[in-house]
Amino acid sequence: MSEEKENIDTHIVIFRGKTIRRKLVKDKWFFSVVDIIRVLTDSENPRKYWNKLSQRLRKEGSEVVTFCHQLKLLSRDGKEYETDCADTEGIFRIIQSIPSKKTEPFKRWLARVGYERIQEIENPELAQERMKKLYKLKGYSKDWIDKRTRGIAIRQNLTDEWKNRGIQQEIEFAILTNEISQATFGKTVEEYKKFKGLKRENLRDHMDDLELIFNMLGEAATARITKTKDVQGLEENKIAATQGGEVAGNARRELEEKTGESVLTDENFLNIPEKLKKKRKKMIENVEVV
Repeated sequence: MSEEKENIDTHIVIFRGKTIRRKLVKDKWFFSVVDIIRVLTDSENPRKYWNKLSQRLRKEGSEVVTFCHQLKLLSRDGKEYETDCADTEGIFRIIQSIPSKKTEPFKRWLARVGYERIQEIENPELAQERMKKLYKLKGYSKDWIDKRTRGIAIRQNLTDEWKNRGIQQEIEFAILTNEISQATFGKTVEEYKKFKGLKRENLRDHMDDLELIFNMLGEAATARITKTKDVQGLEENKIAATQGGEVAGNARRELEEKTGESVLTDENFLNIPEKLKKKRKKMIENVEVV
């Protein structure tokens, strides 16, 4: 069962057009060693390269390998696997043993990435601005980005409420998220992703304006119900999640009845930039986001 997280555990950064996975642990970035080796060496089998390198370093008595931690990162098949990761200091030490012309520019890039995190801790608005720029580079419109950003804030508020009320395990967040999705759209998260032809992608990044609006309504309503009723534990939260989703689901069906068109669309933004669809523009104008 999948949970659509806004504070996604596995983050992606780009170095010269190639992706590097990383995970935030106690305000410190940990990077996938295999991904970095792939970037620096262009190896067809970076995992094998790392295995041989780590064996050699151990034989030499190097402590570099001890800087690595096994962290679960999202893989291409949509599943999470334990992967050797190291923080910025550990990565600096590891790349000293990798002969590559890309090492120096990569060091500068890595130092900048680490500094950006320090800035974001001191001023969280910077992280939001960087996120907006990333969406803009992908071709999303300003209106869509504004809604997406607002949705992230609403989701964070909801998950905070859940955490304060005894929800801690990932599977529990997934269950509650599916309750809202089912009541709002008539589909679980996985069913919705399949409907849109998605696999490991974040569903919300492939929702259009209307879908985002009703998704926000469902989660905002759930947070309000959860708080006002002071629900506790998984079972009570499931009821609140269903009730919150029903608020959005009822509004969705009312709009669909008046327009004669479904809010749900199987369109995604995998191959084309996000843009407003003319046939849905009138529907969107009828919805007010508070």
